[in-house]
Amino acid sequence: MFSMSHLENRMKTSLAQIQPSDILAFNQEISTIDGIVKLTLGEPDFNTPEHVKQAAIDSINQNESHYTDSRGTAGLRRAAASFLATKYHLDYDPDSQILVTVGASEGIYSSLTAMLNPGDTVIIPTPIFPQYIPATLLSGGKPIFVDTSADGFILTPEKLQAAIEANRDTVKAVVLNFPTNPTGVTYSRAELTALAEVLKQYDIFVLADEIYSELTYESAHVSMGEILPEQTVLLNGVSKSHAMTGWRIGLICGPQAVIREIAKVHQTAVTATTANAQAAAEEAFAHGQNDGVEMRAVYQNRRDFLLAGLADAGFQCASPKGAFYLFAKIPASLEQDSLKFCYDLANTAKVALIPGASFGPGGEGYVRISYAASMVDLQTAVDRIKQYVAQKG
Repeated sequence: MFSMSHLENRMKTSLAQIQPSDILAFNQEISTIDGIVKLTLGEPDFNTPEHVKQAAIDSINQNESHYTDSRGTAGLRRAAASFLATKYHLDYDPDSQILVTVGASEGIYSSLTAMLNPGDTVIIPTPIFPQYIPATLLSGGKPIFVDTSADGFILTPEKLQAAIEANRDTVKAVVLNFPTNPTGVTYSRAELTALAEVLKQYDIFVLADEIYSELTYESAHVSMGEILPEQTVLLNGVSKSHAMTGWRIGLICGPQAVIREIAKVHQTAVTATTANAQAAAEEAFAHGQNDGVEMRAVYQNRRDFLLAGLADAGFQCASPKGAFYLFAKIPASLEQDSLKFCYDLANTAKVALIPGASFGPGGEGYVRISYAASMVDLQTAVDRIKQYVAQKG
C-alpha cells in the first residue's frame, strides 16, 4: 500500500549525509532581530555596472529569448577567453575549453559530478566554503579534510602530499579556493608552484575555484590554470568581479577532453544558461575588464578599517589578501563555541557574523566577517563589538 513515509525512505541515500546550509539558516534566523547589522553573506553591496545592465536590456529588446548553445554563446566564451588571457596569462580555446555555467556553484557541482565515482575521495583544505562537501557526497565521494589553521590557512606541499599518499588508491581531486572564503588568504606564485610540484606526481584533478580573483590587494592574482594547466579545472565568473551574483554566470575552463565530459553533466542539469544574462556577462568581460578596480579599492579600505577596529577589540585575524572576508579569532575571554558566540552577539549587540565552525575543521573558535557592507554599517558594527567585548570580557 502507498505510504509517503516509505517514499521518503526511498530517496537517494547520500542525501542523508547532507543538511541545508547552516550559514543561510543562521542568516535567516537572526534577520528577524530589529536593528541588527548583518556582516554575514558574501554579497557585493555594489550595483552591476550600467553598461553591463544595458547589454542585458538590449538583449531582451532584440528578442534574444531562445536557447543558446549549451556551452554558452560564442561571444561570451570569446570574451571570457580574452579576459582570462589578459588578466591571468591563461590560454583557453573558447570553442573547446570554456563552458558557461549557472554561477560558480553549478561549476562546482557539474565538475565534481563528472569527476567522481562512488568511493573516490576529494582533498579539501579547511576552513573553506562548504559547497564542495555536499557536491562530493552526492556523487558517492568522500571528503578528506586537511586543517590548515596551523599553517596560516595555506595548504602546504607537505600536508598535500601526506593526504594524497594516505588516500592514494581513492583520491581523485584536490580543491583549491583562493582568494579563500572564509579567510581572505590567497596563494603566491611560489606557493602554487610548490603545490604543483607535488600534484604533478599523481593523476588527480585540481579544482581551482578562483571566483574572487579580481579582488586581491597587495599583489596580482596568479591562477593555478597557468601553473598547472594539464590538471587544473578552473572555476571563475562575474559574480564577485562585477557585482553580478544574481545574474548567475560562471565559467569552467580546462583541458578539452575534460571540459567535454563536464559539459555532459551541465547539459543534463541546466540545458543552457539565461540568454540575456550571458549578453551582460559578455559585455562585462569585453568592455568592463577594469570594473572591479574601483570596487577593490573600496573593499581594501573597508578591510583596513575592520582590521584596526577588531584588533582594538582583541580579535586576531588571518592575513586577508583578497576576497571581502575576515576570519577572526574570538578573544580567549569570550565564548569559544562560535555558534553560541554569534547567537549571543546577535541578540546582545545586534551584530551578525557567521560562526567559523560552518567552514569545517580549523574553523571553531573563529567568526567570518563580510565587509561587503557599507562603511556606516562597518563603523556601527565595530562600535557595538567593542562595547560587547568590554561588557563580556
